[in-house]
Parts: sequence; structure tokens; C-alpha cells
Amino acid sequence: MRLYDTARREVVAFEPGRDVTVYSCGITPYDAAHVGHAQVFLTFDLLQRRLLDAGHRPRLVRNITDVDDDILRRARELGVHYLDLAAEEMARFDAHMAALNLLPVTSEPRATSAIAEILSLIGAVLDGGYAYEAGGAVYFQVARFGRFGQLSGLSREQMLHLAGERGGNPDDPNKRDPLDFVLWQPSAPDEPAWQSRWGPGRPGWHVECSALAMRELGTTTLDVHGGGTDLIFPHHECEAAQSESVTGTTFVRHWLHVGMVGLDGTKMSKSLGNLVFVGDLLKEWDAAVIRLALLGHHYRSDWDFEEQELVAAAECLDRWRAGAGHGRSAGEALGAVRRCLDDDLDAPGAVVVLDELSRGGVDVSSGAALLGITV
Repeated sequence: MRLYDTARREVVAFEPGRDVTVYSCGITPYDAAHVGHAQVFLTFDLLQRRLLDAGHRPRLVRNITDVDDDILRRARELGVHYLDLAAEEMARFDAHMAALNLLPVTSEPRATSAIAEILSLIGAVLDGGYAYEAGGAVYFQVARFGRFGQLSGLSREQMLHLAGERGGNPDDPNKRDPLDFVLWQPSAPDEPAWQSRWGPGRPGWHVECSALAMRELGTTTLDVHGGGTDLIFPHHECEAAQSESVTGTTFVRHWLHVGMVGLDGTKMSKSLGNLVFVGDLLKEWDAAVIRLALLGHHYRSDWDFEEQELVAAAECLDRWRAGAGHGRSAGEALGAVRRCLDDDLDAPGAVVVLDELSRGGVDVSSGAALLGITV
């Protein structure tokens, strides 16, 4: 298998051992999952399926960010407890992902379950001289970590811009450098707080994933870690810095990032409200049709959602189902899908090949099954 690695900026050989550690950043459960979320988790599901098919034992962890600025803000708006909001949205998310035929993940840990590990990690970062206390908070000092920027490859100006856009608060007067990021912060009066040696407060976003990854998968190098491309900076850049400052080893062997899904030329986002929710699509379309439509886009591509693609996917699926059990040997189809997935998870190529085989009278059931499509 060959996969694109974000840090190396090229498609490289991916040659894991029998056991494969995979960490996928999950959702912050304060609203329903949209098509962009589905594209990310479908990508990791494809990787998991192909690894299993090839005889590996993948351990896929997908976290739940159940305490951060976004969920606390939304819970405040709704007048509900933030954990009640998280529970409701996670139940809905799990139902929608199951409908899309995503395989179960190995574990789905919550950030609030790892406060002890988070406190320990922050303490280790401080003891190592990579962080400082100011204004009741603890900050990672990027100047002490010479490889900061190794993942994103961005200039300082670009990083400052994205930090401002994505919750990094570069104008915080307590920071020694605008790019320094928070590890621990005081809680507002109506926010949850945990006791720490730096005073009561709550964790920063980035440190949650590092602590969960280390707890669930060990402190050795992860084989694969990723999420949407919007997480490359600051989230994954900061994860790598704080993790490597403590372990002294490479945090991730292979970074896998999924392109953004837009609507009418603009990236889908909750702040803009331009969302196509998976739950709404499931009310009108066969879940296999939705999955097939998503597979028609390469995971690294940015693309715009158009309902016409669901119409085309439904017609394609009808052809495949009409030939199930009636065509020639299915081994050809399975081999074709394996070759495509081994080529940087080329799901669109696999769909095209299967459709061509189906039109030629081949039963493509086995190949479709590897893509998670039941015909």
C-alpha cells in the first residue's frame, strides 16, 4: 500500500506491522454530523477494511471531544448540561455512522475520561521546560520546540492567521509568543472545572488528543493519525509538538488528512450554517447510495456536494445489484478494488472499475463489499 503523508508531502510506501495503531480525530458532539464529517470517517473506515482484508490487526481509536469551547458555548445557548448535550449528539452520530456501514472502532474515548492523563502530560511538558504558567493558565512555548511547523510547513505569518481563525487566540496577553498554545486554562464561572496544581480549570483542546492517543495506543509512535485538513494547523501541529517534547520520539509515522466538503463553493461549517446533514440524507436515500456517492471523491480532494451525485450513485448501485449472483467470477472485482485502495485509497478509481466490470457482466459483489457496499 502507498499513502500520501501530509508531513512528507508525497505518496510514500505504507508498510505497517501486523498490528496497526490508528488515531482519527472525532467530532465535538454539539450538533449533528454533516457530509464533511462522514467523508473523514469513511476514509478511515476504508483504511481499516483494507488493513483487515490484508491480514493486519488495526486498532482504530476515534476520540470524542466532549469538553471544549464549542460544546460549552452550545450547551450554554441551549440551557442544558454539556454532558447531556454530548450524550444526545453522540447517540445520533453513532446511529448515522452505523447506517453508513462504518465498522466499529476499537475505542471511542471521551476527553473527560482522561483528565488524570491530561494533568500528567501537562506536568511532564512543564517539567521538561517546554511550557510555562501565566495568568492561571499553562502554555506550551513553541520557541523551545525547534520542529514546530514540521507537519504543516507553514510560515509564521500563515500560522498566526490560522491560529486566529481556529481558536488559537494569538492576542492572549498572557502568552510569551502569539503562537504559544494553551494546555490548561481557568474555567469560566459556568464551565466545568477540575483541580490541578495550577489551580482549578479545564484542558486545552490539543492536549486532550495527545493524552487519549497515549493512553489508548501507547506512547510509541502511532502508525497513522489524521482527520480533516482543517486540523493540520493548529491542532495536529500542536499535538505533535507537545507529544514529542515528552516522549522524545516521533509522534506519528504517517499523517492522513481528508479534504473539505463544500456547498455552493464554500466549505461546510457549523459557524456558517451551510451544512448537509447525514441524518437528513438518510430520510430520503438508501444509506448505501450515500456511501457510494462519497466514495466517488478521492479522500484528499476538496469538493462541493451536489444532490445529482446521489441520483447517479443510485443508478450505479442498481446496476451492481441487478448483476449480483448472475455474473461471471467475482475474483476479478475484488482484485481490482484491492489494487485501487493500495494506490492511496483510490476509492473513485475502484468505483469506476467496478461499474465497468458490472456493465460487462461481472458480479462485483465481492469488490463492493470491500468498499463497504452491500449489493
